[in-house]
Amino acid sequence: MPGVFVELMKRVPSFQFLLHAYVRLLAGFMLIAGLNYWSAILGARLIEGVPFEDVSTQIQSTVVFFAILDLVTAIGLWLLSSWGTVMWLFRSLAQVVMYSVFPMVFGRSPVEVVFYISAIALYLVLLYLAEREQRA
Repeated sequence: MPGVFVELMKRVPSFQFLLHAYVRLLAGFMLIAGLNYWSAILGARLIEGVPFEDVSTQIQSTVVFFAILDLVTAIGLWLLSSWGTVMWLFRSLAQVVMYSVFPMVFGRSPVEVVFYISAIALYLVLLYLAEREQRA
């Protein structure tokens, strides 16, 4: 019976592989998010039913900030570089702060706040497990 368990564990992907797959999945998400912001800037999508030119300066600057940051972050994450991960953590925490601390400017989005906190937590768990696996 223990031999069956050992054989089964050999077939399970390593935590390092799962971490890399998760980071690449995040890279795809950041690419889509960045293109979504660019579509708003270029006029293909409205922001809260209003064209980009007609929203407040705070919203415009935030959209431009995330349009650039998301695409650069996507590249860093896809390359599995440490700066990409740092930029993603910064970007995710910026979104959490934006929707939690400044709801009068950006509105409330509890779904996004929970998503980003969960994504960060899952990343930290996978990172811990991959490091633990590597030491063993």
